Amino acid sequence: VQLVESGGGLVQAGGSLRLSCVASGDILSGDTTSGHAMAWFRQAPGKEREIVATITGLGNYDQSFESRFTISRDNAKNTLYLQMDNLKPEDTAVYYCALSTQMALTSDPSDYDAWGQGTQVTVSS
Repeated sequence: VQLVESGGGLVQAGGSLRLSCVASGDILSGDTTSGHAMAWFRQAPGKEREIVATITGLGNYDQSFESRFTISRDNAKNTLYLQMDNLKPEDTAVYYCALSTQMALTSDPSDYDAWGQGTQVTVSS
């Protein structure tokens, strides 16, 4: 499975961005890929990678880590989304989408075995 993020860029504080992540590759019909949990992580310079939001294949999600952001997915399009509103300079980071090895929600990076290359989000003050 390959994951490709898009939608990052430069935005002023208070603005919005919508990130997308398309999954492609060895995805079988009825494959558990659609049932596996997915997530957005981010990593700022000099900091560890951190969870932003996670969602199951059925659409149950946990976005308590950052309430200004909304995670969603379209299994028919193999696409994961992250709507980011009221962005702040501290949201500046590389954002990664990831596919979990399991179906349940998880914020542990070690539970994810497929990662995108990341998309840069920069928020100016």
